[in-house]
Amino acid sequence: MGIMINLDVMMAKRKIGLTELSDKVGITLANLSILKNNRARAVRFTTLDAICKALDCQPGDILEYIPDEKE
Repeated sequence: MGIMINLDVMMAKRKIGLTELSDKVGITLANLSILKNNRARAVRFTTLDAICKALDCQPGDILEYIPDEKE
């Protein structure tokens, strides 16, 4: 997949743990863990908005496009 979710990187930069972010954002630990470990197949804009507010960042700080390698 060409979209990488760098939530773990932003969390490390902001020195915030999964539990604290979950409390601030109002999203379950399980759903945040799915995002953090880059296993999400979709993300709602409301979720992305809440994460960006909590981490004081832009969506581009969390989402990254990496083109698939052509064979």
